[in-house]
Amino acid sequence: MTDEKEQLEAITDIRKMMERSTRFLSLSGLSGVCAGVFALAGAAAAYFRLEKTLMASEYSQRMTEGTEISSAGAAGTLDFILLDALLVLSASLLLGFFFTYRKARKEGLKVWDGSSRRMAFSLFIPLAAGGIFCLALLHHQMISMIAPATLLFYGMALLNASKYTFNDIRYLGLTEIMLGLIAAWFHSSGLLFWAIGFGLMHIVYGAAMWYKYERN
Repeated sequence: MTDEKEQLEAITDIRKMMERSTRFLSLSGLSGVCAGVFALAGAAAAYFRLEKTLMASEYSQRMTEGTEISSAGAAGTLDFILLDALLVLSASLLLGFFFTYRKARKEGLKVWDGSSRRMAFSLFIPLAAGGIFCLALLHHQMISMIAPATLLFYGMALLNASKYTFNDIRYLGLTEIMLGLIAAWFHSSGLLFWAIGFGLMHIVYGAAMWYKYERN
C-alpha cells in the first residue's frame, strides 16, 4: 500500500510539473474581481456623462443656436468615454499584474516564461484585431457597435488563450462572445451589456477562481 501511495504521489507531482511547464497558472482571481469593479465604475461614469449630454442636447434644441452646442457636447462626451475606457484598462492591467506577480512569487513560479508568453501572444492577436476594428467603427461613426465588438473580440481572445492557462477561462470567453452577439442586436443598450460582460462577469469569474484555486 505504501509503495502504491508513493507511486501515485510521484505521478501527481510529475503531472503538476508538466502542467506548470505548458500552462500559465499564476493568474489571480483577485485581478478579475478588481477589473470588474473598475469596469462597473467606468460604465457608471460613462452613463452619467451620456445622460448629462442628452439633457444638454434636449435643452439646446430649444435654442436658436443649439446645433453647435450639441455637436461640441457630443465630441466632448466621446473624448470623455475614450479617456474613461483607457483609465479602466490601465488600472485593471496594473492591479492584474500586481496580484499575478504576488501569486507567482508565493508559489515559486516565474511570471514571464514560455507558457505566459504563449498565452500573451494568443491574447494579443484577437485583441489587436479588435482594437483596429473598433477604430474603423469609430472612423465611420458607428459608435453604437463598438461595445458589441469589444465583447466579441475579447471573448475570442480569452477562448484562444484558454489552452495555455486555466480551462475555466474558456467559459468566460464564451459568455463574452454571447453577450457581444446579443448586444449587436440591441446596440442601443451596448453600455449595459458592456458593464455586464466586463464588470459583473469579471467579478463572478474572479471570485469563483479565487474560491477554487486560491482560497487555501
